[in-house]
Amino acid sequence: MPRHPEVVGPPDRPPQPLDLAAVGNGTVAALISPAGAVNWMCWPRLDGDPVFSALVDGDQSERGFTDILVTGFAHSRQRYLRNSAVLETELTDSHGNALLITDHMPRLRRFGRMFRPPMLVRRIELLRGRPRIRLRVRPCFGWGHESPRGRAGSNHISYLGSGEAMRLSTDAPLGFILSETEFALDRPIAMMFGPDETVNGMVARVAQEFEEETTAYWEDWVRGLSLPFEWQDEVIRAAITLKLCAHDDTGGILAALTTSIPEAEHTQRNWDYRFCWLRDAYFTVMALNRLGATRTMEHYIGYITNAVLEQTGMLRPVYPLVPNDSIDEWEATALKGFMGHAPVRVGNAAALQVQNDVWGAVVMAAAMLFFDHRLPEPAGEALYRRLVPLGVAAEAAALTADAGIWEYRGRERIHTFSAAMCWAAVDRLGRIAAHLGLVEEAADWQARAATLKEAILEGAWNEEAGSLQEVFGGHGLDAALLLLPEIGLLPPTDPRFIATVEAIERDLMRDGMLLRYSAADDFGVPETAFIVCSFWLVDALAAIGRKDDARSLFERILSLRNHVGLLPEDVDPRTGQLWGNFPQSYSQVGLVLSAMRLSRSWEEGFWRAW
Repeated sequence: MPRHPEVVGPPDRPPQPLDLAAVGNGTVAALISPAGAVNWMCWPRLDGDPVFSALVDGDQSERGFTDILVTGFAHSRQRYLRNSAVLETELTDSHGNALLITDHMPRLRRFGRMFRPPMLVRRIELLRGRPRIRLRVRPCFGWGHESPRGRAGSNHISYLGSGEAMRLSTDAPLGFILSETEFALDRPIAMMFGPDETVNGMVARVAQEFEEETTAYWEDWVRGLSLPFEWQDEVIRAAITLKLCAHDDTGGILAALTTSIPEAEHTQRNWDYRFCWLRDAYFTVMALNRLGATRTMEHYIGYITNAVLEQTGMLRPVYPLVPNDSIDEWEATALKGFMGHAPVRVGNAAALQVQNDVWGAVVMAAAMLFFDHRLPEPAGEALYRRLVPLGVAAEAAALTADAGIWEYRGRERIHTFSAAMCWAAVDRLGRIAAHLGLVEEAADWQARAATLKEAILEGAWNEEAGSLQEVFGGHGLDAALLLLPEIGLLPPTDPRFIATVEAIERDLMRDGMLLRYSAADDFGVPETAFIVCSFWLVDALAAIGRKDDARSLFERILSLRNHVGLLPEDVDPRTGQLWGNFPQSYSQVGLVLSAMRLSRSWEEGFWRAW
C-alpha cells in the first residue's frame, strides 16, 4: 500500500518529555515516544490499568513499556500516515542501518459492525542494512505492583497477573523476546498485544490487513469532515485526537488519555483525567459536530441518557466511562510519577464537588439533537420532557455557590461562568420548547431566562474595576468569562464584554499565553498557562474585531504543539515546556473552533490562491 507520511509541527522545536504520539481505536489508546517506546497504555479500556506505565514511573523506569532497542541508535523520525491515527517511527543506527515501526490500534468494519478490539499492532520492517535490535516487553499490572514474567506458547507469550492477562502474538523468535537477546533484523516482524486469546490466521498477514483497513477507515472518516480552508492539517490532527478520546462502547468522552501528568514542575497538581467531564465533553461534541462528525454527538447523548438524565437532585461534574463504576480518588504508591513528580492519582475527587455549570453542559449538548437536520431522527418531546427537570434544577442553582469551572478544592463562591451556564440551560429549554411548538412552555422558559440573565449581569459586574468578575461581588478575573458570547449571555459587541476582554488580556497574559486566573488557589499561585484559555482569547479577540491580534495569538499557540501536532493541558509560557495530561481534549477543541472562526472562506481562499 502506498505511504504518504505526514510531518507536523515546527522542525526546529527542542525535544520535550511530552513529545508523544497517540494511537487508539475508541476502546484503548497508547502513547509512543519518538524512539518507538510504548510507555503508556491503559488496558483493556481507556480508563483501565496501565499495563504500560513507564510514563508515570520516574525518568528512567525499567518496567512498564515495550520497545525496540537499536544497537548504536543514532536518531529517529516519527510521523502519522496522512489523515489517520496510524503511526510510523523510523529508527537509524550510527552506521546508517534503519528500520520502520508502524503502530496502530485496529478500527475497521467486520460483520456489519465496527471492530475495535483492545489491541496494539506493531509491524517492524527493514529499511536499510541489517540493524541489530532487542525486543523488550515489560508490562506491569495492578498500577505498578506486579511485573509479570512471560510464558511462551506456540507463537505467543502470555503475561499473567493476579487479575489480568495480556498476550503478545508474534512471528518474532519468542526466546529472543523473553531473554531480550540482541539479533540482526533481516525480515519483517509483527507484534500484536491484546487479550490472552488466539489470533485467527498468520500474525503477519492479520497485522497487515488490520493496518490497511484501519488506515482506510481513518481516511474515510476524515473525508467526511467539513474543514476550514486554512489550517486543514492541524484541524484534522486535532479532530482525530478528539475521536481517540471518545469511548465507543458507552459514548463517554475522556478529558485526556492520562493521569497525573502535573500542571507544572514541583507541584501537587496531579489529576486523573481519564473520565468524562460533562463540561469538557459538551465542547468536544460541539467541535466535532461543527466538523460534521455527528456520530460522536449521538453516542454521547446516549451516554448522558444512561448516566445522568435520571438524576434531578445534583449532577456530578465528572463521571466514569461506565456510569456506575467507582471514581473514588486514591494514590498509586508503586509508581514514582511523571519525571518523578508524585503522586500518581487514580480516580478524581472532583466528582464530589458542586459545579453548577454541569446543568447547562448537559442541556446544551442535548439541544443539538433537536436542531440538527443531518440526524436520521431529530429529538422530540420525549427527550425534552427528560430535560425539563434539569432546567428547573439549573434555575434553582444559578445564583448559589459552587466550586466553579476550575474546581477549587478549598472554597465555594457564586461563579459567573457557572451562573451563565445555568442560564443557558433555561434559555435552551425555551428554544427547544418553541421549536417543538410548545408555545406556553416556551414563553415561561424565556421569561425565567430573562430574569436570570439580569440577575447574573448585575451580580457579576464590578463598577470600580469596569469589567465582569469571576465571582459575584468579588474582585478578580478568570478566563472562563471569555466564553460568555459562546454561551449566548452577551453579544461580543456589548461594551461590558469588550471591557472584560481587555481586562483579562491585561491581567492574565504571561509571555504571550493566558492563565486561567492569577489569584492563589489551594496549591498556590498558578505557574503555567491553560492552553484552551488562550484559544478562548483568540475567539474573543476575533469577535470584537481584533482579527490580526487573534491570528497572531493563534499561530503562537500552534507553534507550541509537539512534534506530531498534539497539545496537552498546560504550557510554561516562559520556556514553552508542555505540561499537564495528554493529549488534552479541551486543547484540541480550542484549536478546531479557533481555526474554523479565523479561517478565510473557501471562496476567498481560492481567489487569493489564484
